[in-house]
Amino acid sequence: MIVLGIETSCDETSAAVVRDGSAILSNVVASQAALHDRYGGVVPELASRRHVETLVPVLREALEKAGVGASDLDGVAVTNGPGLIGALLVGVSFAKAFAWVRGLPLVGVNHLEGHLTAIRLERETVVSPHVALLVSGGHTSLYRVDGFGEYAELGRTHDDAAGEAFDKVAKMLGLGYPGGAAIERLAAEGDPAAIRFPRPQRRSGDLSFSFSGLKTAVANHLAALGRSPTDREIREVCAGFQAAAIDVLVEKTARAARETGVREVLIAGGVAANGALRREMARVLAESGVRAVHPSPALCTDNAAMIAAAGSRRIARGERAGLDLNAYSRLPLGSPARASG
Repeated sequence: MIVLGIETSCDETSAAVVRDGSAILSNVVASQAALHDRYGGVVPELASRRHVETLVPVLREALEKAGVGASDLDGVAVTNGPGLIGALLVGVSFAKAFAWVRGLPLVGVNHLEGHLTAIRLERETVVSPHVALLVSGGHTSLYRVDGFGEYAELGRTHDDAAGEAFDKVAKMLGLGYPGGAAIERLAAEGDPAAIRFPRPQRRSGDLSFSFSGLKTAVANHLAALGRSPTDREIREVCAGFQAAAIDVLVEKTARAARETGVREVLIAGGVAANGALRREMARVLAESGVRAVHPSPALCTDNAAMIAAAGSRRIARGERAGLDLNAYSRLPLGSPARASG
């Protein structure tokens, strides 16, 4: 089965072709980072307009790289939530029209499920049940995964997502957007013990997160300097901030693994590309005999291959969406893609 995936939930326009839910034939991603960099974050209206401009060229490139034509496709999968509503509508509207014209099965895919399914593009499976930490610019949540489509939320952030905190701290430091990679690079050159930032919710006794206070602590530290930070101070802020964020993510995930008794933990989402997080998570979990797994960095960030992978499984189950498939800015993981049969 060859499925076309379409992803436009935020600021990446992506189309991919995946065979049998696991083999990537193509995965084209057009980044809008340069467009939004001047604003220090994504401007929803600009993101939507850029999706309109780039989706068709990206689709054509994906089909060409895969060596297939539209007539070779067996289905279409599109992200229909959660995300920026205008951006989502571009992808959903196009996918519905494309599938209708070609007479192809169509399914809506939860963006979060896409992240959790990305690992299948490089590894046959993850042992179930397992715990999944989904950590990105818009989401920071822990789930117990009993199988595909079987998700139980264990905890989530009360405010900012971890990736959002990374981007906002990067903006404070003048590091540009997106900020995660820049902070990771500079943190490697700094001393994480030089500045001790708070670890919000680390000892809360539950599996919830909070990153707003950590972000504010960084802002207060910079304000207290009364001047622009030196290069050395920027490296120390990056190292201290990253260490605090990672400590919380690892502590909560390890607790979830202990409480559920799982033997594997999946780390997914854009922040899962952070090498320091991967290493610390693997080290701490290994102490309890738990294995940490994650997709490669390219499949951690938003991409259509993960949407096609998840959609392939739903199409194989016989699921179908009609022309009333809609987009939703909020779509809890585990809820069906609304308007799907």
